[in-house]
Order: sequence, then structure tokens, then C-alpha cells
Amino acid sequence: MFANYLIGLREGLEAALVVVILVAYLVKIGRKDLLPGIWCGVSLAAALSLGFGALLTYGTHGLTFEAQEAIGGSLSIIAVGLVTWMVFWMARTAKNLRGELHGQVDRHLAAGGKGLVVVAFLAVGREGLETALFIWSAVQATGQTTQPILGAALGLTSAVVLGWMFYRGMLRINLSMFFTWTGGMLIIVAAGVLSYGIHDLQEAGILPGLGNLMFDVSAAVPPSSWYGTLLKGTVNFSPATTWLEGIAWLAYTIPTMTLFIRQSTRRRPAPASVQPRIPQGVQ
Repeated sequence: MFANYLIGLREGLEAALVVVILVAYLVKIGRKDLLPGIWCGVSLAAALSLGFGALLTYGTHGLTFEAQEAIGGSLSIIAVGLVTWMVFWMARTAKNLRGELHGQVDRHLAAGGKGLVVVAFLAVGREGLETALFIWSAVQATGQTTQPILGAALGLTSAVVLGWMFYRGMLRINLSMFFTWTGGMLIIVAAGVLSYGIHDLQEAGILPGLGNLMFDVSAAVPPSSWYGTLLKGTVNFSPATTWLEGIAWLAYTIPTMTLFIRQSTRRRPAPASVQPRIPQGVQ
């Protein structure tokens, strides 16, 4: 549940910040008449994300077990790739996010402003599709339905509340530090999803080694125990891990975390505030 809360919070906050920047900038320059276009783009993006989530959930019904495992494993690996890209992209561009969005708004204003619907749709839709895919993969990995979805919903709700507080100037937070810590945690979560995806492909018969275990600590960490459930729900830990799963986990985690830490600790100019007028609480 925590992993899904983290996903919902992180992705939702990114989308919320985009909306806050767009709305506050339009208010600042006196173009409130264009705000309905922003909300239209946000609504369309939310509808697309929900539809994509429904397609992932119900689209594989009626397929053979092997086909379902093959699709699930492939989508899990794709989700890991998207989340990894998102983590590094945000670490690299967070300080320039406001300037990039302001530039897009200015260009579309020069053309009449109708393109702002597309700006909001693409910015929020990207986060929504990534969230839907990664949460679906996490649900498949944990074998649960209610708790992961509840965790994601709480994370998204928290992101909306934080976005509103940023807009009202009620909250100050160092976004660079926030995205660094959550990015590191998401890499660990993504490693577990990758391992699960590999296991799915083994069950589908696409990859070998399903019966070759790297370790089996099921006696010490029963999957039905509270701590087994906790480990499964947070980092997708499997007490019985095959060699291929373990190698994939290590091959992803070690270089990815090393590069992320190196990028995060590299000396940079102080991050810009995400505020054109009201959201002065964001540093």
C-alpha cells in the first residue's frame, strides 16, 4: 500500500504542480478567460488515464494463463522503464519546469490560446498514463486489489491537497529534496516490479529458470505473515526468488541507483521556485 501511495503522491504532485504553474501564470497576466481550457485539458487527461486503467484491468480477461502472464510481465517491464525515465527527467528538469511551461503558454497565447487545452492534456495525461500503468503492475505484483488502489487514491488525494496549498501559499517545501528522496524510493519499488515482471515471463514460458531458485526464505518470511505482506506491499519482495529475478533486480538497482545518486548530488544552482504569483510556498 505504501508503494502505491508513493506512486500516487509523486505522479500526482508532478501533475498538480503543472496545473498550479499554468493557472497561476494565466491569473498573473490577466487571462482568466483561458482557465476553462486548462481544466478541459485536465479533465480529458483524467478520463484517458481512467480508461487506460480499465483497459489494463479488463482487457486480458478470456485469455489463456500464459498469455495473461506474458502481457503482465511485458507491461511491468515497460512500467519500470517509464518510471525510471520519469525519475531522471524530473531530477534533471524540475528547476526549469516553470520556465518551460511559461514559454509554452506564451507561444499558445500568441496563436489565440486554444492550444492550452493540449498543453494541459499532454502534461497531466503523461503523468496519468504512467500512474495507471505502474499501479496496475504493482497490483499484479502484490496479488491484491483493494489496498494498492486505496494507497494510490490516498496518494493522489494528498497530491491534490498539496497542490492547492502551494497555490494558496500555505505550504513551503523544497521540491528538489522531495523528488530526490521519493525518486530513490521509487527506484527500489521499480526494481521489485521488474523482478515480478521477469517472474511473469518465466511463468509464461518465455524466459527459462522458473524452478531455479536463488534463495527461498519462505519458512522465515511466510508470505501470509504481516511482515511478509509488508515487504511484498512495499518493495515487492518475494520469499522465493529465482536466479533470473535476483540478477535482474541487482542489474537494475545497482547502476540505476548509482547514477541517480550521482546526478542528485552533483553541484547545481539553487532550484527555482515554482511560483509565478501565488504558489510562493514552493522552493
